Amino acid sequence: MRDEVDELVEAWARERTDLDLGPVAVFSRISRLSRHLDLARRAAFAAQGIESWEFDVLAALRRAGAPYELSPGRLLRETLVTSGTMTNRVDRLVARGYVERNPDPDDRRGVLVRLTPEGKSAVDSAFDALLEAEQIFLADLPERDRARLADLLRTLLAPFSD
Repeated sequence: MRDEVDELVEAWARERTDLDLGPVAVFSRISRLSRHLDLARRAAFAAQGIESWEFDVLAALRRAGAPYELSPGRLLRETLVTSGTMTNRVDRLVARGYVERNPDPDDRRGVLVRLTPEGKSAVDSAFDALLEAEQIFLADLPERDRARLADLLRTLLAPFSD
């Protein structure tokens, strides 16, 4: 089975016989897949009435487990955004009724951001839709190949981990 990346690599190989094009064959496919996944992710979330950034914050809170709350600093680390961006996002999620701010019982100056029942419902629905969309991408890949691919991608990402 051939794809457009095969054609791209062959064209470069004709023009630059001096180069190892192995990385192009791998990363061009990852890049193309990333674009398709991003579109599927946005569509899945839009069908649930939320945006990708909203899902990222709500999902971080949901993964924290009951009572589904985190400090703003922890949310920053979970979502990889700046402090100003997080403040704006939490403000918007509070306005939608998806999260609330509560005083931190361990730090009188601090607050905790907590998922509301409406926020929990929204993130659970969005996550269900996301998994359904992602399953379509993996439908033709046997389970053992999925596990192997996950292992290989983990190896590639390891140098970028905290």
